[in-house]
Amino acid sequence: MAGTDIAVARPDLAEARSRLLQDGWCVVPDVLSPDAAAFALERLWNAAEAYRGRGGDTHMPVLDPNASNVRVFDLLDIDPLFRDLIRAPVALELTEALLGRDFAISNFTANIARPGSGSMSLHSDQALVVPEPWLEPWSINIIWCLTDVRFENGATLFLPGSQKVTRRDEVGPDPAARLVPFEAKAGSIIAMDGRMWHTSGANITADEDRALLFGYYSKGFLRPQVNWNAVLSSGVQAGLDPLMRHLLGLGPAANMALAGDLLAADLGGHRRA
Repeated sequence: MAGTDIAVARPDLAEARSRLLQDGWCVVPDVLSPDAAAFALERLWNAAEAYRGRGGDTHMPVLDPNASNVRVFDLLDIDPLFRDLIRAPVALELTEALLGRDFAISNFTANIARPGSGSMSLHSDQALVVPEPWLEPWSINIIWCLTDVRFENGATLFLPGSQKVTRRDEVGPDPAARLVPFEAKAGSIIAMDGRMWHTSGANITADEDRALLFGYYSKGFLRPQVNWNAVLSSGVQAGLDPLMRHLLGLGPAANMALAGDLLAADLGGHRRA
């Protein structure tokens, strides 16, 4: 496999959409072939080196207890491969199923849990960007599994049913005892409602990495976690097509998606000519 091309399957998502809406998560297997997943993993390690070369730190003490959790940012600027994945139809279709048509790319990062890595704090991603109450799904994670993912190598641990939590005090006592791992084969994607409470698992293996890409999307009226105008180089921005510019909020207009329906309703009976 050469260049930046990567084959991404487009499976029938009817069952996955149904489970995502009902349970707050789903796994879609075989989105990437084993070779494609390995290729993306190689590019991810290269991106980690490039990110360090920019002065970035792949260890975030505020999140992780030690440097065995390798976190990589600026993926969309570093390598076009990741720009292909973040806009893959399978990812966008699952995002639209949960959030509706008006959504934006909020962030795209990676976490490689190496042997000895520990867990971060329990959280929901929507709670990081929206104050309670969390009454509707306003964000989603599309997680790309570049390696097999299981409890022992640090699979993401989640609290089943917690996408229905509307306030932090509803999480309940001793949530750690109720956590369950997302387990999937390399090449799968995991879609997770942004309200789902979860944490990174600890990698207790002796010699096995667990590598995940996290595509985070949110409703169009929410400010993204990343200021894409600042992160993306002028060269990368110049090469983006209209869809990608729209998803990244790089056009001159923003937060206008609700205007058409509201103005068309003419609630006051004073439609202007």
